Formats: sequence, C-alpha cells, structure tokens
Amino acid sequence: MRFAWFLAAALLFTIPASHAQESLPAYQVERTSVHTVTSAQNGRTYDLYVKLPPGYADPKNAGRRYGVLYLTDGDYTFQVASGITRLAHNLKRLEEFILVGLPTAKGENGMDSRRRDLTPWIDENAGGGRLGGGAQAYLDFLVNEAMPLVENTYRIDPARRTLVGQSYGGLFGLWVLFTQPQHFSSYILTSPSIWYKDYALRTLEADYAKGHKDLKARVYMTTGSFEAAKPGDKRYNQSRDMVADQQDMAKRLRARKYQGLQVTSEVSQGTYHETTFPVGLIQGLQWLYPAP
Repeated sequence: MRFAWFLAAALLFTIPASHAQESLPAYQVERTSVHTVTSAQNGRTYDLYVKLPPGYADPKNAGRRYGVLYLTDGDYTFQVASGITRLAHNLKRLEEFILVGLPTAKGENGMDSRRRDLTPWIDENAGGGRLGGGAQAYLDFLVNEAMPLVENTYRIDPARRTLVGQSYGGLFGLWVLFTQPQHFSSYILTSPSIWYKDYALRTLEADYAKGHKDLKARVYMTTGSFEAAKPGDKRYNQSRDMVADQQDMAKRLRARKYQGLQVTSEVSQGTYHETTFPVGLIQGLQWLYPAP
C-alpha cells in the first residue's frame, strides 16, 4: 500500500534528466497549450498558458464564446486555477471559462520580473527597490499583444474578461481599475498590496472619482485573517495590516456610489499571505461565474 502511494505521488513530478533512462512521462494538464511571445513593447519574452474548459470542443458549443480569466503570476496561479476548477467544471458547479496564465518574463529572476511588471511606481522602501514602475509597459504588452493573440486564437468573449492578481498582482489590478477600466469587466484580487508607495492607490482612486461617476466592474477582494497586524504573534503580520487596508479600500469604493460597480470584500479565515490565493480564487469564481 505504501509503495502504491509513493508511485502515485511520484507521477506528479518531473524526474531529473539524470534519471531519464528510468523516468516516466511528466504529468500533463488536459486541454492546455503554451504560446510564446516576444514583446515588441519591451523586447522581453513571455509564455502564455491557456487551458480550455471541458465543453470547448463539443460540436454543440461551436458558436459559443467564453469568458476568460487572465492570471498574473501565472507560474503559480495558473496551476492553482487549473486544479480547483477541474472538478467544478466537470460537475458543472461553475460556468465554463478559459484560463490564461501570465508567467513572469522568460530568462529573468521571477521575483524581479513581477516587481517590475506588476508595480505602477518605483518604491524604494519596498522589496526590490528601484525595480518597480513597469506596470504601464506590461499592460501595453497585455492589451496590444498577449490578449489579441489569445482572443484571435480561441473563442473568447472580450466583454467578459476577468483580471486575477495576488499581492503585487492585486496592486496591479486596482491600478488598472482606476486608470484603464475598459479592458476588464471583473477582478479577483487577493491580498492586494495597497500599502505600496505610501498608499498611492488611494490618491489614484480619489483622482478617478473627481472625473467619473461610473465604474463598470465587478470586484472581488479578499485578504487572509493572518495578514492583519498583531505584533508578538508570529502567525500575524507584525506591522502591516493588509486586512484593514483592503477594508478601507472597499469602504472608499462603496462610498463613491459609482454607477455599475459591484464590490465584494471578505476576509479569508485562517490564511496567510502565502495561502490566501486558492481560497480567494474559488470564492471569487463562485461569485462571478456561478453555474447557469
């Protein structure tokens, strides 16, 4: 019995090349493909991971267009999204949609890449220092190159795009919402780094409110309960209260009474910054894509 368990577990991992003569094929995720793009915007190369839902190839769906999730930090988030939607889609607990993972730039340190691409400003007090500030260039790449490639290849409904982000990805999502909201109809943002650059997002939202009465989007946000600040308790953040930051942002957005805006703000009980994303993603999906 123990041997059978070990063998099953081993199939989930790629065996090192040095053992190729005794290796088994690496596990592959069904209905997935990879598209590689070298950006004309910044010269960097990115993979795009795409997963189609179970009914995509069914002849009865030949004329159907699907909602799409664009997942920043796709090296991690695409795997999570693929796993947690597999059973839900197969058993029709969620509406079917297409997943698009947006990994960090190829050949670069992943953390450096995300610090640059997902942050709108340089913040020398944040991790990575002067690496930040590349969000506009990255959004230009997404809008002008990545999204057209995907949406010209697959049957996607461009009116139903969801942007998904964790941590800096949540920061990026809120920045997009307040600067170019026309690109996405909904957002799932977990543990958003609202604190970045001395809470510059708050100023950005206030500036948006001065010139707009509407903000057509559905926004789901959640932060883990252990991301609140409680000095001395190692389970919690020691200084930065990300729960309070998110609740404050939700309060601000609701107080504006923007036409067309729906906001759901929750606290994921018992999760840390590193574990909030899977919980928040499935909760956000159940709100945005309930089974028809």
